Amino acid sequence: MTMDRIATSLLTSRRHLLLAGASFAAWGYLPKFARAAGQRDPRLIVVILRGALDGLATVAPIGDPDYAGLHGAIALTTAGPNPALQLDSFFALHPSMPELARMYRDKQAAVIHAVATPYRERSHFDGQDVLESGFAGPGRVQSGWLNRAVEALPRGPRVTGALAVGPTAPLVLRGAAPTVGWAPVTLPQADDDTAMRLVDLYAHRDPALAAALSQGLKLEKVAVGDDMKPKPGGNQIAAMRQVARGAAKLIAAEDGPRIAALAFDGWDTHANEGGAVGRLAQLLSGLDGALAEFESGLGPCWRDTVVVVATEFGRTARINGTQGTDHGTGTIALLAGGAVKGGRVIADWPTLKMASLYQGRDLAPTTDLRAVFKGVLADHLGIGEHALGRAVFPDSAAVKPIKGLVA
Repeated sequence: MTMDRIATSLLTSRRHLLLAGASFAAWGYLPKFARAAGQRDPRLIVVILRGALDGLATVAPIGDPDYAGLHGAIALTTAGPNPALQLDSFFALHPSMPELARMYRDKQAAVIHAVATPYRERSHFDGQDVLESGFAGPGRVQSGWLNRAVEALPRGPRVTGALAVGPTAPLVLRGAAPTVGWAPVTLPQADDDTAMRLVDLYAHRDPALAAALSQGLKLEKVAVGDDMKPKPGGNQIAAMRQVARGAAKLIAAEDGPRIAALAFDGWDTHANEGGAVGRLAQLLSGLDGALAEFESGLGPCWRDTVVVVATEFGRTARINGTQGTDHGTGTIALLAGGAVKGGRVIADWPTLKMASLYQGRDLAPTTDLRAVFKGVLADHLGIGEHALGRAVFPDSAAVKPIKGLVA
């Protein structure tokens, strides 16, 4: 294989970061307002849950009289063994998420319920495309809204290098480099000697690429240090914590990336979903642990951090014959971080009455997920509403940002 082809492989292939089932990508970008008033240095982390999250099982509307009957054996309650964690008089959090519950009590986490992208079909592939591209329909573009958000940021000094490591770099973070001299780096399963030969080769042919490759190698070593390598017998749940730990280590660095995206696979719970215990409980425990790893790993930077957790669509309100849930529509989005104006469940609740269900089967969405993303991008990163409605989320001017999500 020629060095040019190896270089192409470096830039297009994906390798696992720590363990299967998760991917991580980040930009080394420092907005010029990072050192502005109050020494703000904002970080934004987007977590994509691929497979469609059962929002009714994660943040249960226990105050809705139709909830228990629809969710049947997997419905959460606030009594008995493994009780749900009360958030307010109407909503309760899954018992596998005590860290998020603590953040909520500390007003550093919030829930937005009955949300969805504009997509109304039930294809994972198309749903994820819409979620991550930021367009109203699938197949429109090969770049992600977070990449376009970076282009819309105020110009400022750029941290050298960037990193994209994982089985598949999230579309939300893909796209053309915002400025000359920046390049995403992905590292295949090639030895360090081959990679360094590439750096040497491109030192004269393409200095910017050589610098990005070199920085990517350094960042990878930081992210996957000996204390974060997969342990024997590790699993997908442990992977969430480990990837978050490695990501936090990078994002907390003075010259590290300020904007990042992670994708966690495996949330498709057609059968044996479980209620307070079971498969979904294990997945939520992994996500809860990942949020805790962000908090501890970011240290003082947590104060200026917003983590957004989203999925392509929800799941059916009624359980199926295999004690699972099928592809649905409305679901939840989660916000966590020291910069979040938390302690709230934000919902225009549609009720779970049969007449109110979307197509007679799903939680009806009453909030556009793009409004959540826009609200964070506007208040946390200072991106203007015009840019959000035209460039970041094209043709979405009618979808207004939710104000007040960031403290």
